[in-house]
Amino acid sequence: MQIVEILKTAFELNASDIHISAGISPLYRIAGRLTPSQFPAVTAHDSKELAYSMMTEEQKALFEKEWELDCSYAIPGACRFRVNVYVEKDGVGIAARVVPSKIPLPEEIDLAPAIKNFTKLRNGLVLVTGQTGSGKSTTLAALIDSINRERSCHIVTIEDPIEFTYTNQKGIVHQREISAHTHSFANALKHLLRQDPNVILVGEMRDLETIATAITIAETGHLVFATLHTLDAAQTIDRIIDVFPPYQQQQIRTMLSGALKGVVAQQLLPRADEKGRIAAREIMVVNVAIANLIRKGETHQIYNAIQTGSQLGMITMEQAVNALLKKGLITPEAVAAALSDVNIVMKTGG
Repeated sequence: MQIVEILKTAFELNASDIHISAGISPLYRIAGRLTPSQFPAVTAHDSKELAYSMMTEEQKALFEKEWELDCSYAIPGACRFRVNVYVEKDGVGIAARVVPSKIPLPEEIDLAPAIKNFTKLRNGLVLVTGQTGSGKSTTLAALIDSINRERSCHIVTIEDPIEFTYTNQKGIVHQREISAHTHSFANALKHLLRQDPNVILVGEMRDLETIATAITIAETGHLVFATLHTLDAAQTIDRIIDVFPPYQQQQIRTMLSGALKGVVAQQLLPRADEKGRIAAREIMVVNVAIANLIRKGETHQIYNAIQTGSQLGMITMEQAVNALLKKGLITPEAVAAALSDVNIVMKTGG
């Protein structure tokens, strides 16, 4: 077995993820479900060899030191893969995410006009949130590439690892990868303003320093896009505030109420025709009312504010999911699954 064979087959089968570990044949996630491949079971020796075949010498040394590695791998003419390699009880495990070589246009992934309008902003913070595998990277890539095609500006991305790759068009794009080009998100952001950026993509806001710096950069006349692993807009606000110590939280609420321009929370749901998955997206556009709620710490009222903000293109996750059901694109079972976690978060406060 060669890693190229396994990954290329995943691409041809339209799989989203590949799992390789000792004792079983490689598994593909197709339309959200794990499916066995036609390849034979992998031994512990095989899984290590397959993992190492994707690494540079520097990456091998780092993996042997840390027992964890995030990297990317490309098959020329096919696509790229975001790869995580780890050690588990039976040997080395590999989890790879398929990253298509072509960046989709916003209309190809059904981005609403309210989401596309975020690309017209000159400054502020826009967050795309959702669980792992919910399509956040694809949505962000479509938005960043729209800016690249439409505006003469300098775009800097900070990713772990680099997923979609951009070709300079009207704009110029510089992509930086954690470990390969910079030590951390926080470190890259600290020096970013000396690079004359207009638009910044932060692959993930993981810690206090990264979040604080991203908000500050958004306040100082730059447009920042970033991700969080949260299920809805209200939980996203609370997660950001809760990262900070209590004595700083009111200051951060005030800063965030001015810097935040919008939140897109999304899920990928199985299509009713079983031909892949479709995105359901909650959209919050920060207006005066929502900014006041953020500043006052009244995030429990944000859901109602989104419900009444349809003239700005706002929509709750419940409304988005039910709209897909009404069109016959998803099943009632998919609706129940999509809303269960969100309702739990709303009832418990996240």
